[in-house]
Amino acid sequence: MKTFLMIFAVVIATAFSVVAQCSDADKKALEAFDRAWGTAGESGAKTTLMNIYADDYVGLPGMQNKTAAIDATMKTFEENKANPAKADKVTHDSYIISCTPNSATITHRNIIWTPDGTGGKPETFWTRSIHVLEKRGGKWQVVSNAGHDMNDYMILSYLEHDWNDAAVKKDKSWFEKYYASDYSGVSSKDGAVTNKAEDIADIMKPTGGDDWNELSGLNIRIDGNTAIVVGVNHVKGKDEKGVAFDRKIRFTDTWIKRDGRWQAWATQGTRMP
Repeated sequence: MKTFLMIFAVVIATAFSVVAQCSDADKKALEAFDRAWGTAGESGAKTTLMNIYADDYVGLPGMQNKTAAIDATMKTFEENKANPAKADKVTHDSYIISCTPNSATITHRNIIWTPDGTGGKPETFWTRSIHVLEKRGGKWQVVSNAGHDMNDYMILSYLEHDWNDAAVKKDKSWFEKYYASDYSGVSSKDGAVTNKAEDIADIMKPTGGDDWNELSGLNIRIDGNTAIVVGVNHVKGKDEKGVAFDRKIRFTDTWIKRDGRWQAWATQGTRMP
């Protein structure tokens, strides 16, 4: 079934992307619609959900109809309201949106933190959702929805790209969250070894840094709670003196799963000619 859902997502997304491309304003509006849908579910706004779902809505897997989908959402809302300490915390990001004037697909990642995971301990797991929308009577409605769990290979691939994005944005909170407490890095510039605090401080320097980067050739190997990712990172930016650079770095990242989530444990880079 997971294979079917992934094929379904690719076929639908490809079909819409061939027909037309959304403007940035269209994409922002559709992302806002999706987030409003999530908020309606979390707050138990049944009337809003009735307007969001089309009458002929079909959810996969299980061929769930509109009534069943809303009933399931309301049941979860009531359970969370009765016992908020047991409620999952969900964030949505990594949006991929395609549309025509009257149809759209929205794909995004869901990061779910549950306080009662494996062995009763808190745990983080990831899923991906694929929504199909149509504009009816001048407003968007959800006509179909599918989703699937992400395995560790998919999660680590996302995390590698998140790492690059965080470097460009100088997103300190990402590094504080996803670097292990005993993280170490070997610099591709001078071979220096840094710990977590030192590496973050270097990234957060007010001058210099990455302006653009792109990953390629990712190879992911997993053994239990440890993973090795090898790849090439093409990076463009400026050094501390404002001099532009354009580098390709072959890297080896070591990840460890702790507290129910993957964390960067070590990294080493080698400058390519």
